[in-house]
Amino acid sequence: MRIALTKAAFGFVFAQIITCFAQTNRAPAFPDWISASTNIHYDHYDQTVLDVMWPKASSAEKRPGVIMFHGGGWIRGDKKSMMGNFALPYLKHGFVVCNVEYRMAPVATAPAAVNDALDAAKWFFDHASEYNVDTNRIVVTGASAGGHLALMVGMADASANLGPTVKVAAIVNGYGITDVGDVLTGPHRKSWATQWLPEQEGRDALAKRVSPMTYVRKDLPPILTVQGANDRTVPTEQGVKLTQALHDAGVDAEMVTVPNAGHGFSAQQWPGVREKIFAFLKKHGVLQNESNN
Repeated sequence: MRIALTKAAFGFVFAQIITCFAQTNRAPAFPDWISASTNIHYDHYDQTVLDVMWPKASSAEKRPGVIMFHGGGWIRGDKKSMMGNFALPYLKHGFVVCNVEYRMAPVATAPAAVNDALDAAKWFFDHASEYNVDTNRIVVTGASAGGHLALMVGMADASANLGPTVKVAAIVNGYGITDVGDVLTGPHRKSWATQWLPEQEGRDALAKRVSPMTYVRKDLPPILTVQGANDRTVPTEQGVKLTQALHDAGVDAEMVTVPNAGHGFSAQQWPGVREKIFAFLKKHGVLQNESNN
């Protein structure tokens, strides 16, 4: 009798372990009004996967699209962190969202994250018709290091030799790094930047090559930067300098500086920030006939 009970107990515990394992490894839950294809490989590395999400409601026209990248200083983070403040608001406005994972410093140092971002963007453009996306209305966005990657996708040209280039309709830079050299060896040096781009021959040249500031020129899409006035992680002056350089080059660029905000925004600050973002996208024709989305 004791042996039977032990077997039963073992069976129960084993079942619980299997259940917990399955719950841990299954795809994240999405709201019931969203359809999603998850962990699609856009390259052959384990980390180079993305999710595509879209509203289930039918649309009479092709939808706008957004490619987004998470933050974490190029050394940590994951695409799940983009759901609440980025992916869901875009989905509510009728966008098809491409939420990207990429290689970070523990797996591959610079410029791997940029290579992956460019490859992911090209994948989304190549597959736009499968998701009913208007390729003339695809924007790119990101947070922190993801903001840097969004800027690189929208700004880097063929001379960068970092990957395929695409023509996006607009860039929304969420408090991203614009000058890698400044956070690498400059007055605002950060340890996470040195992990992503460690000491090596040609380090300064590579830092310049992966800096959005290097690619400022007239023929760029509209660019919006949103950043906290008290950001100490990515100096606010980086966004200011980029926006001024873009203005000087004749680019339609705006910067929203949020008072009393640091690196990112509070629950009370986000609604105002999102209002500015979607007004910017409406102004530049990305959001059209929104009620039909």
